[in-house]
Parts: sequence; structure tokens; C-alpha cells
Amino acid sequence: MPPNVFDYLLIGGGLQNALIALAVLQRQPRARVCLVERGAALGGNHLWCFHGFDLSPAGQALVAPLVVRRWDGYSVRFPTFERRLDTPYAAVSSERVAEYVSSVFARTPRSRLILGRAASSVEASRVRLSDGETLYAPIVIDARGPEALTGQGIIGYQKFVGLELELETVSDLREPIVMDANVRQDDGFRFVYALPLTPKRVLIEDTYFSDGPVLDRDLLRARALAYAQGLGLSVASIAREETGVLPLPGAAYVARAEMPLRAGYAGGWFHPTTGYSFPIAARLALHVASTEPKNLLGEAFRALAREHTRQQRYACLLNRLLFRAVAPEARRNVLERFYRLPEASIARFYALSTTASDRARILCGRPPRGLSLGRALTKGLLQ
Repeated sequence: MPPNVFDYLLIGGGLQNALIALAVLQRQPRARVCLVERGAALGGNHLWCFHGFDLSPAGQALVAPLVVRRWDGYSVRFPTFERRLDTPYAAVSSERVAEYVSSVFARTPRSRLILGRAASSVEASRVRLSDGETLYAPIVIDARGPEALTGQGIIGYQKFVGLELELETVSDLREPIVMDANVRQDDGFRFVYALPLTPKRVLIEDTYFSDGPVLDRDLLRARALAYAQGLGLSVASIAREETGVLPLPGAAYVARAEMPLRAGYAGGWFHPTTGYSFPIAARLALHVASTEPKNLLGEAFRALAREHTRQQRYACLLNRLLFRAVAPEARRNVLERFYRLPEASIARFYALSTTASDRARILCGRPPRGLSLGRALTKGLLQ
């Protein structure tokens, strides 16, 4: 083949296309894959986490080389109770993604990794780069991030500032605190996330589920440092800082069986309520890699998309309830009630694989304090 013709063209070097590239190169060793990323390295500036039951055995095997830390469980904290969950938890860093995926491409001469060059146009079988080079492939997958969701029925935002802190002394924190809501409630539902990466490095993330996208980085940075001090951590320096403003939809984003295939956050392949993308990204990557290219958008894809959309619709209903039926200062009560559910239901919710009984458990029973149907109707719950 000419050097600019491939079997797969992957546009955007974030988590989704990194997993697709790995899966395809593992399962189709003769495939020619081209991955284009406008940044200097793959993965951006992120730390992705996932629950142990988020992934199938094949998904676990796919991401195993990317995992930088695993824990046997995690805890949550609320004003009226604390709970430790036995669900395993794992972290993947963008540095590890960049290192490992780049090494796979280096060992695959038929494929090509393009860094530091953006795509100026993306079509069904052709991509033009900003410097004028044109690439061709029968399969083009566009996964360039959440910006494409603007105007897609956005109902709220998940916002955060995360600080990876180098410590002067060893931390007593042994397992993640995935949600500490024993903090001042401000700008919607607020909680702090604490992740012990090494004995002397901890990630502290101040997180909000808010009505608006404005992010006060200085304020959230100061709050994260104050929380670390409250945990008794002796901070030597800030090793890395990550910020995010993720749009949360109130209506499902229906995947389309057409080229270019929109994937990742841009295509709605994420959890609408949590903003998590890891389990969904792995499912789509495994589908791409295990399907004959000519059948990529066939019945198996449509079945995957239908199930994803069905799960999304339920999650978007929860978004509408959270943002329209509950006053911002009372939203903590919704999550406090959620974490009293059976652990298996919680795990399936995070994996976006809820059952009918899970969905009933979440919605039925005594409503959380602050839920108002009058407020919901005023705010347009069903819109």
C-alpha cells in the first residue's frame, strides 16, 4: 500500500483511540493503523480510574499493561455514614498510556503514530492534516473529546481540580476515598476524592456537580490543599495538576452507524451521570478489534449501540432528577442514599450495565431529602 493508506485511521490520541489502537494491533497483527494526535504525546494530562467490575475479562487483559496502581477496595464518606466497598479499583495514567502505546507502534512498522499534527478535516474515508498531508482508510474513527457535546442537551457539568501531591513523609492513606462529601456544599454537589498513588504521592481532587461550567481554579486548588492538610498530609510540592469541565447530558446521545465513526466522549460513548468513560471505551475498542472491518457497523455494532443508548437513557433520567428535581445544596443527599444500595448494584451502575432491579432500587423507596416534584415540573424534568 502507499504510505498514506491504512486500514484504520484514528483521530484523537486520548483514551478511546489508544484502547482501539491497542486492541486492533493485538487482534489483527497485519492491520495498518494510523493514530493522529495534535499534542506532543498521547493521553493528554489525565489519571483515569475504573472499578474492578467495569471491564470484561477481555477488557481487563487489554488494559492490564496500562495500570499503574490497584487497590482491593475503596471508601465513601457522608455526614450520616461511612462505608468501605470491597470492589477493586485501579488507576491508569496518561504517561503510561503514552509510553506503552507508543512502544507498540514502534514495534509495528506497518502502522504509524503521528504526533503534534492536527486534523483539519475528517471525512468518511479521508483525513486531511493541518500541514496538507492527506491520509486514507476505509475505517475512520473520530474521538477528539467532549467539546462536540456542546448544545447536545447539556443539563449540568462535572468540574474538578486535581493535585498530585509529593509528600514530605509517608501517608497513612492506604486505599482511595472515592467520595468524601463531608465538606462544605457549594456550587452544587461537592465532594473530595483522595487517591494514594505511592506512599509519598497522593492525588487530591476537589469535584463538583454544578449547573454551570465556570471553574475557579485558584479556589479549588486552595480547597484541595486544605483538604490534604486536614488529612494530616505534609505537602512538599505539587507534582501535577489536572482540571476538567465535563458536560453531562439530559438526553441520550444516540450512536450512529456511519463513517466517520464518532467515538469516545465526542460520540456519546461515556457514562452520562458520572462522566466515566473507561468501561465504555474498552467495550467499543474490543468491538472494533474483534469485528471484520467490512462488518464494523453491522448488526453487532447496532446491538452494542442499542444497549448503550438504553443504559444512557436511564442515566440521563437520573441527571434530570439530580439537576432539576433537587436544589443544589441538597444534592449530596441523593448520593448518600445511592451509596446505601447493595454493592453489586453500585458496581453495575458505574459500569453502565444496570439491570431492571438495579434501576428500580435506585428510583424506588423513600426519596432523598430535598427531592421536589414541584421543582422538577418547574424546571422541565421531562424535557
